Amino acid sequence: MTVHLVGAGPGDPELLTLRAANLLKRADVVVHDRLVDQRVIELAPQWAELVNVGKQPGAPGNAQSTINDILIDRGRRFDCVVRLKGGDPFVFGRGGEEALELRAAGIDVTEVPGITSAIAAPAAAGIPVTMRGISSGFTVVTAHTDPRHDPTLDWSALARSGTTLIILMGAGRKGQIATQLLDGGLRADTPVAVVHAATTSQEHTRRITLAQLPDTEV
Repeated sequence: MTVHLVGAGPGDPELLTLRAANLLKRADVVVHDRLVDQRVIELAPQWAELVNVGKQPGAPGNAQSTINDILIDRGRRFDCVVRLKGGDPFVFGRGGEEALELRAAGIDVTEVPGITSAIAAPAAAGIPVTMRGISSGFTVVTAHTDPRHDPTLDWSALARSGTTLIILMGAGRKGQIATQLLDGGLRADTPVAVVHAATTSQEHTRRITLAQLPDTEV
């Protein structure tokens, strides 16, 4: 009995790994997030139980403790449980938390990496995250919390890092992000790309400057 933490990739079903597809095809249960493409979920057998634990817009979502309980329950009763997450399970996917809870409950866990949107979105827009003579590294952060009040991130240090800065889930706080980075020393004409729904049919990219970010529709 094993729970497999599986990354579904950035959106396009063709970017799913072979390992992920093979596990889905023999899954007894698939516990999936809301934004995973339906074509990926449909790889599961017709008799498999499908459990949607994603948050609907404007509606309360499942607490992480509830998701943990579901995984532990199914992990104790079924041979092959797939916990299907967008992107990579260990990149802002709470896969680490779920793995700890499952192992503490005595349930075997495997991790199947997925292509994270942190790399896929820039690539889809034709932007290399590293390039000789321009950027020798990249930094990935989330703006899910308010940048002005999040003690875990030093935005001034990020502004000075000299690396490509990739900010996930930042559309709702674009104004605060721009302010923090400008205050940290980044130039107003720093190039910015806003990528929406990367690798899907709804993908679009806006190329602007940091000063334009607060007033840009995303």
